[in-house]
Amino acid sequence: MSNTIEPLIPASKRVPEITIKSFLLSIILTLVLAAANAFLGLKVGVTVSASIPAAVISLGVLRMFRRNNLLESTIVQTAASAGEGLTAGLAFVVPALLILGFWNDFNYWETVIVGLIGGLLGVLYSIPIRRALINSPELRFPEGVAIGNVLKASVSEDSADLGMLVKGGIIGALITLFQTGFRLCSDAVEYWWKIKNTLFGIGFGFSPALIAAGYIVGMNVGVSMFVGVVIGWLIGVPILTQIYGIPDITQPMESAHMLWTHHIRYMGVGTMLVGGLWTLICLMKPVLRSLKTSWDSIRHIRLHGAGGLPRTERDIPLTTVIWLLVLLMVPTFVFAYALLNPGILPISNGIRWTVAILTIVYILVVGFAFSSISAYFAGLIGSTNSPGSGLNISVLLLLALLLLAVFGIDIDFLGKVTQAELSAAGYAVFITAIISAAVVIANETIQDMKVGQIVGATPWKQQFMLLVGVCVSAMIIPLVLSLLFHAYGMAGVFPHPGMDVKQMLPAPQAGLIAAVATGTFTHNLPWAMIITGCIIAFFTILMDEFLKRYNMRLPVLAVGLGIYLPFSATVPVLFGGIVQHLVNRRFNKLAKRHEKDNAEIGAVIATGQHRGLTLACGLVAGSALVGVLLAIPFAIKKSSDAWSLVGPDFTPTADVLGVIATVGLCWWMLRRITRIK
Repeated sequence: MSNTIEPLIPASKRVPEITIKSFLLSIILTLVLAAANAFLGLKVGVTVSASIPAAVISLGVLRMFRRNNLLESTIVQTAASAGEGLTAGLAFVVPALLILGFWNDFNYWETVIVGLIGGLLGVLYSIPIRRALINSPELRFPEGVAIGNVLKASVSEDSADLGMLVKGGIIGALITLFQTGFRLCSDAVEYWWKIKNTLFGIGFGFSPALIAAGYIVGMNVGVSMFVGVVIGWLIGVPILTQIYGIPDITQPMESAHMLWTHHIRYMGVGTMLVGGLWTLICLMKPVLRSLKTSWDSIRHIRLHGAGGLPRTERDIPLTTVIWLLVLLMVPTFVFAYALLNPGILPISNGIRWTVAILTIVYILVVGFAFSSISAYFAGLIGSTNSPGSGLNISVLLLLALLLLAVFGIDIDFLGKVTQAELSAAGYAVFITAIISAAVVIANETIQDMKVGQIVGATPWKQQFMLLVGVCVSAMIIPLVLSLLFHAYGMAGVFPHPGMDVKQMLPAPQAGLIAAVATGTFTHNLPWAMIITGCIIAFFTILMDEFLKRYNMRLPVLAVGLGIYLPFSATVPVLFGGIVQHLVNRRFNKLAKRHEKDNAEIGAVIATGQHRGLTLACGLVAGSALVGVLLAIPFAIKKSSDAWSLVGPDFTPTADVLGVIATVGLCWWMLRRITRIK
């Protein structure tokens, strides 16, 4: 059994793929979409696959040229996804170095090195498993198939996708400009009050990017995150005030956020830890089966040669992959050895060499295993919904425990934050960042390979452009991260005094990484809260397994993320999920009404559903890009009030306008997506 399909452009036909215009457009879109996803990843802890907007934009731009073809658009989409993927891999982990106090700002060249090594490894790791995964009958590749169908449809008809993407982008950009820039609309509202010795509160977020992200991930994820909000904020905060008392701060909201910082977020850590381990257990058997199929294919090619392979089955040769891995391990070893500075980390030269060598083995073995699992996610649930956070935490914990054992030969970890513990935690974060980049890039790469299979692209050319996309984005991402840090601050770390806490980028994934890394080496993790989170995860998994019988889900990682994030980052995801639910309900009613009257209604509904996805991608892109552009004047003036048109007295009115803008946006999305001609 296989999942092979007949490509749109057959293997016997040769058309230009990597051309000057496709190469240049690839670089431009890689940079733009990488920057947009950096803002989104730091704001809410998720990124949205850049493949769909990149595919639609490339189709629209390349049509301006007299000579263009479908495979050029495929090349552009492939390269652009590398920028988004590498952004996620770095933005989810590297800011942990700021939170730990290991860095005061993003060190450019160190971040570039981490991005290059991890990103290139991700592409190389995906090559041996490509054929097995994209031909697996149990993997549907929901996003990859959707992108492939968009590209195929563009050949035969005038698609309105670009128009929907642009409209969504404009609306998302305008709302974000009025929220974050002019401050005429609030992007979040929270109300907290005291009743005797107990804190109660509720909050909402109005970010168009997060509403659109909620539409993309769906109702199940949105409800699951809101369940986490209820557990962590609506139930957790009042209970914690009874146990620990209300922090002695004037504002109730600040007291609630202090309880979140020191207690609730660790409960989210526990929930996500168990959720990540459960995900790995569930995937172990199918991943091992896919890897076995892949190695069988490689053995067959080595025995019989690849000369007889059709154009659509030719990867970068395995021998080239192996040599590139060997060459890449040389600078990786030098980098790891340099990080183990005995002037900071009191270890002997023998331990220094041992740890550096073990790091190389760890990156090769564990990095490949987790990259394979991540690639499997692309086929199972798509890139946008892949739980990379669970994989990152698992990678970090395994590494930290290994380092704790080896470093313990020379260092007596005293259970408090000293220079030794900080240096060991920083080293673990650096190596985790490399593997994180590889894990995310492998996920994106396999999805791109599925798109290429549908349209008839040449795999080795896609893989080459992914390597180019990694190199280009690795150079720009550190600059974007530094710009966002100086404009907004991250995870409670501010480069300048007096910055607005409400505008801060939470960087939830990086905060999770920093908490686990520090706690492991100091033996100082708040185990009571972590164990509570583990118990919550256990019952969530049981509930999820029960709900599967009724075609419903309660993903444990989404619940953990809801506990870990503030109101402003979770509630709008629920709003977007509700809009998607209403859209699907409207289409289902339409299908039943016309079941006997119109045989084509299914195609019309599928078009409408795709239109909704495209519109949501536009909202995300427009909102996130404005966030990045506003970071420039904010960083120059060292204040996120640089473009504010109103003062603090306008806040109640801004709150009302924020509610109106959010209701209007959801209504507009519902009407626009369900419009049937």
